[in-house]
Amino acid sequence: MNGIVLLIPFLIIRFGLLSFVNKEAVQRAARFAPVQGSERIAYWIYQISNIAIFIYLFFLKVNIELCWQFYTGLVCYLLGLFICSISIMNFSSPSEAGLNTNGIYRFSRNPMYVSYFVCFVGMALLTQSLILLSIVVVFQISSHWIILSEERWCIERFGTSYGQYMKKVRRYI
Repeated sequence: MNGIVLLIPFLIIRFGLLSFVNKEAVQRAARFAPVQGSERIAYWIYQISNIAIFIYLFFLKVNIELCWQFYTGLVCYLLGLFICSISIMNFSSPSEAGLNTNGIYRFSRNPMYVSYFVCFVGMALLTQSLILLSIVVVFQISSHWIILSEERWCIERFGTSYGQYMKKVRRYI
């Protein structure tokens, strides 16, 4: 099976489910917070590594072997899709002010980013590709800088309510 097949459920959940549940949420999810300084570099690394993940999967095959990489990869992949589904559903229903603190957002301020990482690690294990895993690591490191810019934007927009939320809920898990 070609590795690109792994992206189909991910894209259906990421864009299809979100647009089905709340079309306005698709626009919110696609919007990036303003970046400053080195965050600009991280933004471009994030975009390039995201594209690289998608393109590189075209050239990979899922290795269906009864080994630890396959089972671990399958668990990570399915867990990532599950977390992504839950975070999408919760993201689509923010408070009146526009802040997401319900559902899975009570445990993680960035469950979508966590789900992407877990899902992409699963894809790397299922294809047994160290190159893909390396791209995923670069993607995740650059995601951290994007998250920092989002947090700054949220503090500016939501003020003390977001500051209180940050004190109660971890950035990742």
